[in-house]
Amino acid sequence: MFLFFSKEHPLFMAWRIFTKRTAGLSKTAYGQSLLDTSLFPQRSLFFPAFRGALAMFSASSLGIGPEEYAKRNYANNISEYNTVLGSLTVQRRYFLLRDVYDDMQLDGVQPIRDTFHTLIVGAMKGARLQDSLYFMDEMKSMGMAPDTTLYNFIISTCGKSKNSDCAIQLLENMKRSGVKLKGQTYITFLCACASTGQVDQVYAIVRDMTAAGLGLNKFCYAGLITAFKNRQPVTEETTSKIIELVKQSKGWSSVEASSGTGDSGMLSVTEEELYNIPAAEFVHRRSFINRQLTVYHTALHACADLGSKESVDTLMEMLKGDGDTPDIFCVIQVMRCYLHCRDIEGGKQVFDEYVNSGKLLAVELYTTLAQGAMIGHTPKGMEIAREALEKMTARGWFLTPRLGGELLTIASGEQIGGFTTANYIWDLMQARHIVPPLTAVEAYHKGLMERDIPKDDPRLTQINQALSEVQRRRQIFR
Repeated sequence: MFLFFSKEHPLFMAWRIFTKRTAGLSKTAYGQSLLDTSLFPQRSLFFPAFRGALAMFSASSLGIGPEEYAKRNYANNISEYNTVLGSLTVQRRYFLLRDVYDDMQLDGVQPIRDTFHTLIVGAMKGARLQDSLYFMDEMKSMGMAPDTTLYNFIISTCGKSKNSDCAIQLLENMKRSGVKLKGQTYITFLCACASTGQVDQVYAIVRDMTAAGLGLNKFCYAGLITAFKNRQPVTEETTSKIIELVKQSKGWSSVEASSGTGDSGMLSVTEEELYNIPAAEFVHRRSFINRQLTVYHTALHACADLGSKESVDTLMEMLKGDGDTPDIFCVIQVMRCYLHCRDIEGGKQVFDEYVNSGKLLAVELYTTLAQGAMIGHTPKGMEIAREALEKMTARGWFLTPRLGGELLTIASGEQIGGFTTANYIWDLMQARHIVPPLTAVEAYHKGLMERDIPKDDPRLTQINQALSEVQRRRQIFR
């Protein structure tokens, strides 16, 4: 049952105030001022939290009249809403995009094509397939047909969500609707099918590309490598096929003259991101990766995931034999492989050799070593992890909430030893007033409670306060 109120109705105003009552929001700060995302990881700003908020807040109880409410409103027209949506995408608050779209509808603001472009790009970046499909349906209901670029974004979202069946349906919809299939469409579809290990389907796409007069570029080979990595079951031939594809890729060509995939500016989408290449999040850091090594990046990442040290060593020799220098991403994949194979000394040696080479360093080198060394929670590994974090801190680098949360969760699983690594990570985050994700807080609390420590220990006091605050907020919005 749905209830409809006018904008002057107290319940309507209470709901709107709840969503916008953070007072004086700038359009770029909207996403930062909303509820703690660690408490409500899903679309809980409106559902179901707002149901409890309706009973608690009203315009009269808050003492906010229509004029003050209008002053606090974060957007009034399509231009301002587009700015908010773009800001949320840049801030990676993708889970709020649909909520803002719903708010736009309640305001009576008519979306335009650029609005849906922003929404679908944001949904793609956040791997939110259901939101992406919803926005496409909304777009069609308003008489706007998705073009090739938007279909490419949605198919890419299928790949990020590992839903190749949906990608196949979208491609069929494109053909029925008469939407032109471009070279990027084929590659995006190829990579989406590769995400679920559909090797036969991927080769069928390659044949279609060849029939259409399109050559295979580095992203096609990267997709083929990904398909073999994800194919189940993994056999001894998997890594040998990956190496064979790297050799075949030496003569790759450009599929299309134009490589642009999105709008310019803050919402631009790189080809690496569109095709779900493992190094996509680092392409804007030119000193971090060499974009010409896309095939090697994908192959090394695949072999690291498969835990094949021999294949990783072979690929590095091939890379050097081609006259290329391994970039930081390549080195990190070698470290990952060695560490996941429980060869901590080998992983640390790769780390030390790179650090001593005098090349440009990155925080990911230290966090990769720390994260991998903690696998198995051996005393030696925990010591190496703590030393890596201490060196990272000495260089002036600090943990992000995401990285800190991941490391804290792993370190908190230590059953024996002094729990010093987990305590060090917790202290690093507390010193910078960083709130770890809830899962990390709970893991750290569990680890502390399993040890014989005084009840007035400062860390135990801090963690108890954090958990109490979480429980209090959850009780309010239940």
